[in-house]
Amino acid sequence: MNSLDVQGLTRRIVELAPDAVIAADSKGTIQLWNAGAEAIFGYTADEALGQTLDLIVPERQRERHWAGFFKVVESGVTKYGARDLLSVPASRKDGARISIEFSIVLLRDRQGRTEGIAAIVRDVTARWQQERELRQRLATLEAQAASRSAP
Repeated sequence: MNSLDVQGLTRRIVELAPDAVIAADSKGTIQLWNAGAEAIFGYTADEALGQTLDLIVPERQRERHWAGFFKVVESGVTKYGARDLLSVPASRKDGARISIEFSIVLLRDRQGRTEGIAAIVRDVTARWQQERELRQRLATLEAQAASRSAP
Protein backbone atom coordinates (compact mmCIF):
# COMPACT_ATOMS: atom_id res chain seq x y z
CA MET A 1 0.00 0.00 0.00
CA ASN A 2 2.24 2.77 -1.20
CA SER A 3 -0.34 5.39 -1.91
CA LEU A 4 -3.26 4.88 0.44
CA ASP A 5 -6.70 5.22 -1.14
CA VAL A 6 -8.64 5.87 2.07
CA GLN A 7 -12.09 5.55 0.48
CA GLY A 8 -11.16 2.26 -1.16
CA LEU A 9 -9.57 1.00 2.03
CA THR A 10 -12.62 1.98 4.06
CA ARG A 11 -14.92 0.22 1.60
CA ARG A 12 -12.83 -2.98 1.76
CA ILE A 13 -12.74 -2.94 5.57
CA VAL A 14 -16.53 -2.58 5.76
CA GLU A 15 -17.10 -5.22 3.10
CA LEU A 16 -14.74 -7.77 4.67
CA ALA A 17 -15.37 -7.19 8.38
CA PRO A 18 -16.62 -10.30 10.19
CA ASP A 19 -18.91 -8.11 12.30
CA ALA A 20 -22.10 -6.80 10.75
CA VAL A 21 -21.97 -3.22 9.52
CA ILE A 22 -25.49 -1.97 8.98
CA ALA A 23 -26.70 1.53 8.18
CA ALA A 24 -30.30 2.67 8.05
CA ASP A 25 -31.73 5.99 6.94
CA SER A 26 -33.88 8.19 9.19
CA LYS A 27 -36.94 6.03 8.42
CA GLY A 28 -35.19 2.84 9.46
CA THR A 29 -34.68 1.53 5.93
CA ILE A 30 -31.51 -0.50 5.49
CA GLN A 31 -29.02 1.25 3.19
CA LEU A 32 -25.82 -0.71 3.97
CA TRP A 33 -25.49 -4.44 4.68
CA ASN A 34 -22.05 -6.04 4.59
CA ALA A 35 -20.86 -9.65 4.35
CA GLY A 36 -20.66 -9.82 8.16
CA ALA A 37 -24.38 -8.98 8.34
CA GLU A 38 -25.08 -11.68 5.76
CA ALA A 39 -23.20 -14.24 7.87
CA ILE A 40 -24.80 -13.23 11.17
CA PHE A 41 -28.40 -12.72 10.05
CA GLY A 42 -28.63 -15.00 7.00
CA TYR A 43 -30.01 -12.40 4.59
CA THR A 44 -28.07 -11.43 1.49
CA ALA A 45 -27.52 -7.74 0.81
CA ASP A 46 -30.07 -7.96 -2.02
CA GLU A 47 -32.66 -9.28 0.44
CA ALA A 48 -31.88 -6.73 3.18
CA LEU A 49 -31.31 -3.47 1.29
CA GLY A 50 -34.48 -1.43 1.12
CA GLN A 51 -36.13 -3.36 3.97
CA THR A 52 -36.75 -1.89 7.40
CA LEU A 53 -34.87 -2.99 10.49
CA ASP A 54 -37.92 -5.11 11.34
CA LEU A 55 -36.02 -7.70 9.31
CA ILE A 56 -33.81 -8.40 12.33
CA VAL A 57 -35.74 -6.89 15.27
CA PRO A 58 -37.89 -9.55 16.98
CA GLU A 59 -41.58 -8.72 16.88
CA ARG A 60 -41.81 -8.40 20.68
CA GLN A 61 -39.10 -5.71 20.70
CA ARG A 62 -40.27 -3.67 17.70
CA GLU A 63 -42.40 -1.10 19.50
CA ARG A 64 -39.61 -0.29 21.95
CA HIS A 65 -36.99 -0.34 19.17
CA TRP A 66 -38.87 2.11 16.94
CA ALA A 67 -39.70 4.46 19.82
CA GLY A 68 -35.99 4.70 20.67
CA PHE A 69 -34.86 4.85 17.05
CA PHE A 70 -37.14 7.74 16.09
CA LYS A 71 -36.39 9.60 19.34
CA VAL A 72 -32.66 9.48 18.50
CA VAL A 73 -33.25 10.51 14.87
CA GLU A 74 -35.50 13.41 15.90
CA SER A 75 -33.35 14.69 18.77
CA GLY A 76 -29.94 13.82 17.35
CA VAL A 77 -29.01 12.63 20.83
CA THR A 78 -28.44 9.12 22.11
CA LYS A 79 -28.02 8.10 25.73
CA TYR A 80 -25.41 5.59 24.60
CA GLY A 81 -21.87 6.88 24.37
CA ALA A 82 -19.30 5.95 21.78
CA ARG A 83 -17.93 3.15 23.97
CA ASP A 84 -21.28 1.72 25.08
CA LEU A 85 -22.38 -1.65 23.79
CA LEU A 86 -26.06 -2.38 23.59
CA SER A 87 -27.13 -5.99 24.15
CA VAL A 88 -30.40 -7.15 22.62
CA PRO A 89 -32.02 -10.18 21.04
CA ALA A 90 -32.26 -10.30 17.25
CA SER A 91 -33.82 -12.54 14.62
CA ARG A 92 -32.13 -14.47 11.82
CA LYS A 93 -33.64 -15.30 8.44
CA ASP A 94 -34.14 -18.92 9.54
CA GLY A 95 -36.24 -17.70 12.49
CA ALA A 96 -33.58 -18.41 15.10
CA ARG A 97 -33.25 -15.90 17.89
CA ILE A 98 -29.72 -14.73 18.61
CA SER A 99 -28.06 -12.42 21.11
CA ILE A 100 -26.18 -9.44 19.70
CA GLU A 101 -24.07 -6.59 21.01
CA PHE A 102 -23.65 -3.44 19.00
CA SER A 103 -22.45 0.13 19.04
CA ILE A 104 -24.09 2.90 17.06
CA VAL A 105 -22.93 5.89 15.10
CA LEU A 106 -25.24 8.78 14.30
CA LEU A 107 -24.95 9.78 10.65
CA ARG A 108 -25.42 13.53 10.24
CA ASP A 109 -25.87 15.75 7.21
CA ARG A 110 -23.94 19.00 6.72
CA GLN A 111 -26.45 20.92 8.84
CA GLY A 112 -25.95 18.48 11.71
CA ARG A 113 -29.33 16.76 11.38
CA THR A 114 -29.41 13.02 11.94
CA GLU A 115 -29.99 11.38 8.57
CA GLY A 116 -29.46 7.83 9.72
CA ILE A 117 -27.87 5.45 12.15
CA ALA A 118 -25.11 2.90 11.58
CA ALA A 119 -24.41 -0.06 13.81
CA ILE A 120 -21.48 -2.39 14.24
CA VAL A 121 -22.99 -5.70 15.37
CA ARG A 122 -21.47 -8.86 16.83
CA ASP A 123 -23.24 -12.17 17.46
CA VAL A 124 -22.63 -13.09 21.11
CA THR A 125 -25.10 -15.97 21.31
CA ALA A 126 -22.49 -18.62 22.20
CA ARG A 127 -20.99 -16.49 24.96
CA TRP A 128 -24.43 -15.60 26.33
CA GLN A 129 -25.41 -19.29 26.44
CA GLN A 130 -22.15 -20.21 28.23
CA GLU A 131 -22.71 -17.48 30.81
CA ARG A 132 -26.31 -18.63 31.31
CA GLU A 133 -25.14 -22.23 31.86
CA LEU A 134 -22.51 -21.04 34.36
CA ARG A 135 -25.13 -19.01 36.26
CA GLN A 136 -27.40 -22.07 36.38
CA ARG A 137 -24.56 -24.30 37.61
CA LEU A 138 -23.66 -21.74 40.27
CA ALA A 139 -27.28 -21.51 41.43
CA THR A 140 -27.47 -25.32 41.65
CA LEU A 141 -24.22 -25.53 43.62
CA GLU A 142 -25.36 -22.76 45.99
CA ALA A 143 -28.69 -24.53 46.54
CA GLN A 144 -26.87 -27.82 47.25
CA ALA A 145 -24.51 -26.10 49.68
CA ALA A 146 -27.42 -24.39 51.45
CA SER A 147 -29.35 -27.65 51.79
CA ARG A 148 -26.29 -29.40 53.26
CA SER A 149 -25.76 -26.67 55.86
CA ALA A 150 -29.44 -26.41 56.83
CA PRO A 151 -30.26 -28.00 60.24
